Amino acid sequence: MKALLALENGLVLEGNSIGAEGTSTGEIVFNTSMTGYQEIFSDPSYFRQIIIMTSTQIGNYGCNLEDFESNGFKIAGLVAREISKSFSNWRSQKSLIQLLKENGIIAIEGVDTRMLTRAIREKGAMKAALSTEHISPDDLIRAARNWRGMVGYNIASEVSSKEMRRQVTTASESRFKVVAFDFGIKENIIRMLNYRGCDVLVVPADTISKEVLGFDPDGIVLSNGPGDPAAVSYAIKSIEKLLGKAPIFGICLGHQLLALAMGAKTYKLKFGHRGSNHPVKNLKTGAIEITAQNHGFAVDEATCDGSEISITHINLNDMTVEGIESKNHSAFAIQYHPEASPGPHDSGYLFDRFIENMESFRDTSSVNKKEGLLK
Repeated sequence: MKALLALENGLVLEGNSIGAEGTSTGEIVFNTSMTGYQEIFSDPSYFRQIIIMTSTQIGNYGCNLEDFESNGFKIAGLVAREISKSFSNWRSQKSLIQLLKENGIIAIEGVDTRMLTRAIREKGAMKAALSTEHISPDDLIRAARNWRGMVGYNIASEVSSKEMRRQVTTASESRFKVVAFDFGIKENIIRMLNYRGCDVLVVPADTISKEVLGFDPDGIVLSNGPGDPAAVSYAIKSIEKLLGKAPIFGICLGHQLLALAMGAKTYKLKFGHRGSNHPVKNLKTGAIEITAQNHGFAVDEATCDGSEISITHINLNDMTVEGIESKNHSAFAIQYHPEASPGPHDSGYLFDRFIENMESFRDTSSVNKKEGLLK
């Protein structure tokens, strides 16, 4: 079966359908990772995005039932040069093609992904439509152009869980209670916290600050997620009220939301950062980290108030902001994904830092309470 891919600039490509049937629209972006496709496709941060994998072949080690970052594939579509028809790995249980069909993901192969990637680098991320149906190229171009786009789109509300769920620690003892906002949270964030002795309560994106504080958390995590951070206004208001009440750790979208809550602004990148080998410099230590990234928006450095926000990390490819911390509260955030194990362990210290912040905050709170009783 044939498939058509149309971009808003009028480019139309024909290839072979290798996933589900139907039509899908979204923002077309590229990812430079050579492995990790199962984790990428199940990351809710890719919701409403059609992914171009720049690696010439993917799928050759199959998929399993353990490495999902959510309850299924979340991408709007897949574009590949070639998807392997055979797979081999001791952990593999299903083929990538099988999972694409089971999850209803439309996929096209046999197209020039190098040309597509260059077009996006030159013109920026674009709206696109992908179809296996008998739709004319002109109609498919119109479908791409009519899609609403990412700016101003609160997609986090569409991927966030509607109910709370608790995941207890896998360590020998429970040391901390952590509330994690689900803006599209990846499962490995929860695993990393569990491993370090944290019981994690995952709450919906629109949970108000009063309710969060009612759980008496030792720390608060602002998760990753899709879409325009400025559109998640309800979360920004909650974060403003939570600053200083407990240590905060933001990741990806959570990083942008923390920055907005502290008075900074965000903007849309030309084509975003998506891949597993982005170099980031830690301005505190001078160390260079190899990081996994997936974001289309960034924090505007010029709007970071120096009296409130300290910039801690920068991207060495384009010098964009990759990390911030509050000068007045126990709160910090990272634009990249430390839970994705790039490097593979370059960024693990960030979870340890969050643990240290919770320990320090707990000790300080205990002293303050005792002093209050003495008075």
